[in-house]
Amino acid sequence: MVTPNVSYSVVLRVELSHRPGTLGRLTTAIGDAGGNILGVDIVEVSGDVIIRDITVLATDVDHAYVIREASEQVEGVHVRSVMDRTFKLHLGGKIEVKSKIPIENRDDLSMAYTPGVARVSLAIAAKPVQVHKYTIKSNTVAVVTNGTAVLGLGNIGPYAALPVMEGKAQLFKEFAGIDAFPICLNTHSVDEMIETVQRLEPTFGGINLEDIAAPDCFEIEDRLKGSLDIPVFHDDQHGTSVVVLAALRNAVKVVGKKMSDLSVVIAGAGAAGVAIAKILNNAGVPNVMVSDRRGLIFDGREDFDSAKRWLAENTNPEKRMGSVSDALRGADVFVGVSGPGIVRREHIEHMASKSIVFGLANPTPEIMPEEIEGVAAVIATGRSDYPNQINNVLCFPGIFRGALDANALSITETMKLAAANAIAASVPEEELSPAYIVPSVFNRTVVGEVAAEVAEAARKEGVIRHDTEV
Repeated sequence: MVTPNVSYSVVLRVELSHRPGTLGRLTTAIGDAGGNILGVDIVEVSGDVIIRDITVLATDVDHAYVIREASEQVEGVHVRSVMDRTFKLHLGGKIEVKSKIPIENRDDLSMAYTPGVARVSLAIAAKPVQVHKYTIKSNTVAVVTNGTAVLGLGNIGPYAALPVMEGKAQLFKEFAGIDAFPICLNTHSVDEMIETVQRLEPTFGGINLEDIAAPDCFEIEDRLKGSLDIPVFHDDQHGTSVVVLAALRNAVKVVGKKMSDLSVVIAGAGAAGVAIAKILNNAGVPNVMVSDRRGLIFDGREDFDSAKRWLAENTNPEKRMGSVSDALRGADVFVGVSGPGIVRREHIEHMASKSIVFGLANPTPEIMPEEIEGVAAVIATGRSDYPNQINNVLCFPGIFRGALDANALSITETMKLAAANAIAASVPEEELSPAYIVPSVFNRTVVGEVAAEVAEAARKEGVIRHDTEV
């Protein structure tokens, strides 16, 4: 059941008659309507009228309307306005560009701009690698989308995707100090997206691909990685997979199992499902089975596109057939990256003892945690209102911070594994429990630890840019 939450919080600006009991009747009416009052503030007192702002959490837009109607019915109360707090937060956008140096006199202007800037431009023209040292390129990431697979909303287009990409850029800055900018492209063409990003490359030190529908996302990432000498990272694939691996490393410690003995079932063969299967394969998990809408994928089932062909050739070694529920019999781990209601309690009951269940569909997991309480040993979701939130913000800021710090040319599988290990290690072993297998997204030490391990992995692997000195 959905509970009132901050995503649908509103501020009711109300006029109350200055009589005893009016505020009490109003708050009771809001509570009876299912609203959760977060705050009551006085705006103005004028004669017999008090104007107050009542901040209320609702479950959805319709519920907020019901709360307003209930408030209007209270004697001595008039609702002047209702302000949606989420929309107010987005007014005018959530990010901005700021100067790093003051320009207070003629000398500052002469060095920051003409004529002094010409010397820096000529140095870069003579030695282009210097662009990574003397420009914003050294600390800038483009967050690129075409809006074809935004959150759980689907193909809503580049304009509607912009608030999400702004939010991503905001997280880059807040958690890793990286200047990121949203690039929303008005095209469904793979070739046009690739060409556009290639032409933007001089400005950016890294490319974060976001919310691009499969299978196009696979081709776009692969071709950009092959043509650019800056890190390219599709977060919907690799960010999710890195955090899943980190969580799984700690979950197996909690239940006393080994990665090398696990049987894992993944529901969903889109961007995240493919990437999770690949990273688990690289981490030494011997038996991974992936299911799409037609059932378990195995070599010989049909002729797949390149991404699913990899799954057919590298997963499900026993070539098992059937549905997710069939595959879960005796399995150790379930990872859902599909949609709500994919599995039921009885399916989890048929898993191996001390089972691990990651239901990551948002906002409604493949199975709600309360449905399998006492059945699964460890449960994780993508939601913030349950323990063990699998959230990409644990990964992408640190991955890019480390890649930029090391002057990395790309983000490799070794760097992703290093990131997963760093996230897992952020939870001390003595504190591990079924309800604590991943650190909080607000644990500010995680980014630094991930960045350090990623940078070290890049240097050891030799995928770094040399000679950035004048």
